[in-house]
Amino acid sequence: MKMINATWVLFALLPLLAFGQGDVYLATVEGEPVVSYSGGIEGFSATAVDPAEEFDITSESITSYSLHLEKQHDALLDSLFEVGTYKKLYSYRHLINGFAIHMSEEQAETLARAPGVKFVEKDMKVRKLTTHTPQFLGLPTGVWPTGGGFDRAGEDIVIGFIDSGIHPKHPSFATYNTEPYGPLPRFRGKCEIDVDTKKDFCNGKIIGAQHFAKAAIAAGAFNPGADFASPVDGDGHGTHTAAIAAGNNGIPVRMHGHEFGKASGMAPRARIAVYKVLYRLFGGYVSDVVAAIEQAVRDGVDILNLSVGPNSPPTNTRTTFLNPFDAALLSAVKAGVFVAQAAGNGGPFPKTLVSFSPWIASVAAAVDDRRYRNHITLGNGKMLTGLGLSPATRGNMSFNLIAANDALVDLSVMKYSPLDCQRPELLNKKMIEGKILLCGYSFNFVSGTASIKKVSETARILGAAGFVVAVENTYPGAKLDPVPVSTPGILITDLTESQDLIDYYNCSTKRDWAGRPLSFQGTGSIADGMAPTLHNSAPQVALFSSRGPGIKDFSFQDADVLKPDILAPGSLIWAAWAPNGTDEANYVGEGFAMMSGTSMAAPHIAGIAALIKQKHPKWSPAAIKSALMTTSTTMDRADKPIQAQQYSGSEIVTLAPATPFDYGSGAVDPKAALDPGLIFDASYGDYIGFLCSVPGVNPQEIRNITGSGCNATHGRPADLNSPSITISHLKGTQTIKRTVTNVADTETYVITSRMPPEIALEASPPAMTILAGGSRDISVSLTVRSVTGGYSFGEILMKGSLGHKVRIPVIAMGYYN
Repeated sequence: MKMINATWVLFALLPLLAFGQGDVYLATVEGEPVVSYSGGIEGFSATAVDPAEEFDITSESITSYSLHLEKQHDALLDSLFEVGTYKKLYSYRHLINGFAIHMSEEQAETLARAPGVKFVEKDMKVRKLTTHTPQFLGLPTGVWPTGGGFDRAGEDIVIGFIDSGIHPKHPSFATYNTEPYGPLPRFRGKCEIDVDTKKDFCNGKIIGAQHFAKAAIAAGAFNPGADFASPVDGDGHGTHTAAIAAGNNGIPVRMHGHEFGKASGMAPRARIAVYKVLYRLFGGYVSDVVAAIEQAVRDGVDILNLSVGPNSPPTNTRTTFLNPFDAALLSAVKAGVFVAQAAGNGGPFPKTLVSFSPWIASVAAAVDDRRYRNHITLGNGKMLTGLGLSPATRGNMSFNLIAANDALVDLSVMKYSPLDCQRPELLNKKMIEGKILLCGYSFNFVSGTASIKKVSETARILGAAGFVVAVENTYPGAKLDPVPVSTPGILITDLTESQDLIDYYNCSTKRDWAGRPLSFQGTGSIADGMAPTLHNSAPQVALFSSRGPGIKDFSFQDADVLKPDILAPGSLIWAAWAPNGTDEANYVGEGFAMMSGTSMAAPHIAGIAALIKQKHPKWSPAAIKSALMTTSTTMDRADKPIQAQQYSGSEIVTLAPATPFDYGSGAVDPKAALDPGLIFDASYGDYIGFLCSVPGVNPQEIRNITGSGCNATHGRPADLNSPSITISHLKGTQTIKRTVTNVADTETYVITSRMPPEIALEASPPAMTILAGGSRDISVSLTVRSVTGGYSFGEILMKGSLGHKVRIPVIAMGYYN
């Protein structure tokens, strides 16, 4: 079935081609891609990936079949359109069979009707989903020693980053203090040449560096002056994510003369392959992302980190799992590549995930045990708390307070919004000198045109003793994180405490009949906020982290898939930064940044997956994902159930008991994941079977996008052999099967289950012995006893005689039969 799909979010695309207006489209055509081609065409032997063998992209059979597909693409287009009226941007041959093309809407309609064309879709945009954590996760003592220490952790594993590029000269990626990195012949990536230095971007640690922008250029969104037509990170985001996963160990994090600790990646010896697809001003395009994924798999990466995602679910495909982006990732998994993707930053609201498919690991973000809090003590004895990663006011003394609106050079400057203290020339230095400057938190901070860093600079230029930024109103999208500054300062985020400050200031400021200030008698003293405090109530699910349930289509119908899959640190993460990075105004020009987002959570999982791959090189992506999920924990450091940050009715952040829709299977436990005991494995065929079982999906659409067909028996989505069970519409009794494989020594497991009383959960057999390397089936039965109108959350727990514990979350919503 041929169709044209609208973009996931409608964006105007500005044409650049000489032939006139047009958009970028992705098309798939008849014929299996390299990763799935099982033979049948005369002169071309099979190229389908055998899970037991490495994917050798240089083999003669793959090279010739790949060239055959590209020639077919060109012949098709030449038969339909006049030369010069369109531009083919990419031929996709290895993961999906199709191409990206810049053409008019009329030409796209013609292409969709052409014989052999299966699917045509207008290109869609993607966006960013924006270290103490090794210690928090127990890597230095519990994981790295098992792999030879931090200087061997991740050895010879290649992590590919589909992101905004890299700052290659950063100490987190340097090789001058490490043992030399030897050649890695199996990796075939290339290193682009830096147009400025005329040197390539690679140094052994960075093993590949390429950029992809053909779709962005065709769409008219690319600005060569600002976006860097190279792997150089003009944003900061890509540098940050690469350092979290694979940055060097023990790199001092210094800023404003203070050391905030030492940074390290999860797998500090892993290699880094860069595939730049994100740019400063507009994000990126799926056509470029798919090209980057295909190139990464061809190059031979072991792990892919995607801290990017679509702006919304696909609009016209029958299900969220079926689109060129997810199909390319499915083929990457078939080729043996583990994929970690950020779950999205739409929390704390339900159904805000932008990572959908069961073949990838969707990562939610946690707040770890480190908090940066500070306080200001007022002259009336009241202590107001806030965020202030800054030194204390001089000598811990108190200083008079002055509000920015009482220190204006000229009342006419009000049109410049001087109250957020971004422009020192608008304020009277003589009045402010030696006082604590009070500023307001405006919407400019949300939009990115104002920053705490700039407030600090304003206070320094004016000779202020310190500054306070008071949040008086709530703004959607406000990111209230502590920012390291050299000037004593604090951000008061609590609206009540901001009002207390304002009331105290007004009461202690004497004014004339016209309201002009005569004297400032209010005082304050800002404490030292440089040292973090550690809390046992960690991890917590971060407020911004997108929540489930997962959805199966654009109408937001619930899917029988647990999403997110797992929880990892993603709040206030220190890591490397590109000095010319503009992604965060508070860190422009800095070498490190403290960032929050599921973008930061995903590379934690990518790095830990690299450690698992290092120890178990033959494990499939599904096996690695299973090991991460079944060994995760639902308890915090205080041995209490993990909590999730939520909004109360008055937009105040509060805590509520977390569910699998907040954290997936739970918080990652790297040490346990290296030795999970049992795994739930799944193959490419299993995932195709899953797609075929999704209600309402046309099997022809599956063939159109993936190149693979359905067999006669479809089953149900919950039958996929995943390490979780989700049934969104349970009626009567449903029985499903799971197959476990023992990756440890022969062991006897006792199986128990727990579920709220409205649904009966039974797993059998109650106990079983599994030989080393052997597999056994488990039967799981769920029965509706009563209907509550919401989901019930339970689990199946398998305890082994040798100490292994395997936990499977079970989620179901019961309906009357």
